[in-house]
Amino acid sequence: MYLLAFIGACVLVAMVPGVSTAVILRQTLRSGRGSGMAATLGNETGILLWGLSAAFGLSALVLASQLAYDAMRITGAVILVVMGAQALWQARKGAAGAAPAVEAPPVAGHRRAYLAGLATCAANPKAAVFAMSFLPQFVPQGADVPLTLVTLAVVWVLVDVLWYGVLVWTVARAKDLLGRPSVKRRLEQVSGAVLIGLGVRLVVEGR
Repeated sequence: MYLLAFIGACVLVAMVPGVSTAVILRQTLRSGRGSGMAATLGNETGILLWGLSAAFGLSALVLASQLAYDAMRITGAVILVVMGAQALWQARKGAAGAAPAVEAPPVAGHRRAYLAGLATCAANPKAAVFAMSFLPQFVPQGADVPLTLVTLAVVWVLVDVLWYGVLVWTVARAKDLLGRPSVKRRLEQVSGAVLIGLGVRLVVEGR
């Protein structure tokens, strides 16, 4: 019963658009399904790390230190703003009719997408706060707390991967429409503005 309730909650959480969605969709639109899934796996590696940290109390140490929290918050904001600026620059290049950039080899491109997803999640202290407050609610009374939290973290990651996998597949299927230069340029502008906005919000929100 607890597990079913947790899975349902994970599905609802995954469906709410946020930083992870913006980064994964941008990678998918730029470089295709493989890049989108690489970004997804990077993001879920970060989610798993925060889940494990919550299970063993490491997240609490981060949250207890204002300096550590602020350092992560600023780092996360910088990553988002840089990615947003890159998207806006890419859109501007497209509008100027510049020659398309040479595509990187798939492995290197996937590695960059993975690291982008990982960095975005790992440097987001809000993910630590969420893991610390979300996971413990679904631990049954009398259960082994660390083991249960680790199990819930793994389930959370699996649900996320399934959801983002469907999202990436859907966007990739719409490649003919979304891949048109004018549409792609507009999407780069929107994703860039969203990422910069999220980065600024991360700075001004504080805890």
